[in-house]
Amino acid sequence: MHYKAFVVEEVNGQYLSSVQTLNTTNLPQNEVLIRVHYSSLNYKDALSATGSKGITKNYPHTPGIDASGTVSKSNSPLFAEGDQVIVTGYDLGVNTPGGFGEYICVPAEWVVKLPDGLTMKESMIIGTAGFTAGISMLRLMDLVQPDSGKILVSGATGGVGSMALAMLTKKGYTKIAVSGKKEEYEFLKQCGADEIIARQDFMSADDKALFPAAYAGAIDTVGGDILTRIIKSVHPLGAVTTCGSVASTNLSLNVFPFILRAVTLIGISAQNYPTELRAALWQRLATDLKPDILLNMYQKISLKELPETIRLILSGKLKGRTIVKIAV
Repeated sequence: MHYKAFVVEEVNGQYLSSVQTLNTTNLPQNEVLIRVHYSSLNYKDALSATGSKGITKNYPHTPGIDASGTVSKSNSPLFAEGDQVIVTGYDLGVNTPGGFGEYICVPAEWVVKLPDGLTMKESMIIGTAGFTAGISMLRLMDLVQPDSGKILVSGATGGVGSMALAMLTKKGYTKIAVSGKKEEYEFLKQCGADEIIARQDFMSADDKALFPAAYAGAIDTVGGDILTRIIKSVHPLGAVTTCGSVASTNLSLNVFPFILRAVTLIGISAQNYPTELRAALWQRLATDLKPDILLNMYQKISLKELPETIRLILSGKLKGRTIVKIAV
């Protein structure tokens, strides 16, 4: 069966992309064949599409770490033809052909049935970014309550950051957004930011072993020096989740926030989130964690528009979420 896909090829050391016609017989022979209706664009997809060997080892390749669609064929008793399903994380779009194609074929354990309360389109507005924000919320809510104090969100205009702001709003938290994009402050307010701190202002003070305790917790999406500053600024018994490294993969930090304030630092991995917990989290994302402004947080593009949109996300010029309409 023929299908369309966005394909990245390595040609003389350059990575070129195009929409090509492929055959499903060349997909991995896994248990569940899915006709993809929607995907979404994540930073990881952009890295894969531009030749980051730390993400994707072999080309030609179809990126897309998110997909929602209908089961076309299943060799698993867990899924039947016509089921509406979601696939995010694992190896999808990394070294396994991903959601930027009209079909994917994946192991049954990667697949989650679309929960009541979400459409396939909405599930991709959430996507890996919202799933990551959802994990962050679950871990943060275990330790920090809405009346504990303010929650800081870094990288707030991005997919994870904006989703985190909207979910924190839904749960009644007071949110402080950190952003270097003054032109997007109105968007941050729409996502629920109660206050906004310019990134340069947040980082302006000289470094110290500890800063005044200003926040009950934080959801960090960028890493590096911003994460260091956040950890040093959190209340005693506060908690910080971290899921990104766009600022830096390094963390220059002393132990004082941990041994003097008992701050908890929590790593977040959506890719490796346990299979047995995924369906339960998607149920939460369809109900009490589903942002009220979800349908105002995205733009929709086609496969042909991916190259320019990938350029924008790599240059930090996208906000919120970008979904990709796959099936026509």
